Amino acid sequence: MRYKLLAVVILLLLSISGLNAATNFTRCLEQVRNGEALNATGGKIQVGATDNHGNILEDVRNATGLTYGLSWLLPWLALVSQLPFGPKDRLENLESVLLTIGSPMLAAYSLALTVLNGRWIARRFSKHNYPNIRNAVRVLSSLQQAPLRVTNEDALLASLIVLPHNDEWWRELIEWLAYPHTWSVSAATSIAWVVVAYLSAVIGFLMEEVVKFTSHGHESLWLWLLPIVIGWLQLSPKCDEVRVRSAVERANKIAYAATETHPVLVQEHTEQRAIYLAFSEADEDDDVLRRDERVTAPIYNYARFLPWVQAVEKVSETFKVVSGRYRRHESVDPDITWVTMADRGSGRWSMPHERNRVGSASQVERYCLDPAGGITTRSRWGPDIFSQIAIASALAFLLQWGTVGAAFLSAYLTPTTAPAARCGK
Repeated sequence: MRYKLLAVVILLLLSISGLNAATNFTRCLEQVRNGEALNATGGKIQVGATDNHGNILEDVRNATGLTYGLSWLLPWLALVSQLPFGPKDRLENLESVLLTIGSPMLAAYSLALTVLNGRWIARRFSKHNYPNIRNAVRVLSSLQQAPLRVTNEDALLASLIVLPHNDEWWRELIEWLAYPHTWSVSAATSIAWVVVAYLSAVIGFLMEEVVKFTSHGHESLWLWLLPIVIGWLQLSPKCDEVRVRSAVERANKIAYAATETHPVLVQEHTEQRAIYLAFSEADEDDDVLRRDERVTAPIYNYARFLPWVQAVEKVSETFKVVSGRYRRHESVDPDITWVTMADRGSGRWSMPHERNRVGSASQVERYCLDPAGGITTRSRWGPDIFSQIAIASALAFLLQWGTVGAAFLSAYLTPTTAPAARCGK
């Protein structure tokens, strides 16, 4: 942590020293106080502090507003506050903001991956038919912002899926994860402010005299932030580290595991859990390499993508095996005959009876193994993973260079009519 803080301080000092070397701030402040500055054509423009009626003030202490020349960036800065945060460490929250602003393509890539993951997991589980399928999809989708881990040691994962005692585990975890980070009055106001400011800039540009040839590329420079913020507000990611960790820990307290005699609470049986979050550095051997994965800010979803897919694949393959056994009317305990249950609404057999879902630890573990002798996966990372990476990369590339590139071209192609003058030059 000390090294991260030192790095941020060094960057700030270098930035400040570079600005001081290039700009005479005393001269700039004097021009703002006088309400005068030089534009790109060398002519004087009125900028600075204003009163309620838009009049330029000589004393900035009495100011109640700014001219547009100084305030075009303010709506975008307000919009940054609507980005989803979550880590307990404030410095990590700051890093996520700086990373988003500094790398729009990475922010868009993580957002696109999150959307594609939601569609992928829904398709992945749609072919299975067993209790808690829908709950599993919701739980795993909600844990995209956390370092998710899945293990089947001591038949823990098999017990979590098969035993009827764990139906409550799935329901309660969904309820405890159901906290919103979505639309609010402040978010809608910030977005409306940005839209109005941008439209005002466009209208102002169209109303300018043609001979002025003033570049307005800077108004489009931050346009990429709008779809990023709207996208995260729509997805409502579960990225509050404290609440996510608490939800999983609370749920694991009511999880059951099969034994050779009868199901018992997992916490009375072992310290391991079927589904857990590896926030602690002690949980991983290569903790340094997985640092970004443990930061719950959604922009780091790129670092969690492959581990999350691996965890989902383990759960999906287990559901696939038990779904096949359910269709063949196989009980967990071979000595218990199959009990049919009718769905009164459709008249079809909807789910296995609880008697057919209980057994010893060895029986539960064997029930979740493929009849060929084990759980088989079609791919180490899961199907369609590389296509998701390609699609997310393409969307991120288009978003960044469709906005930043347009701003660059607008400034580059604007004819130069006179030498530009800057403060202090």
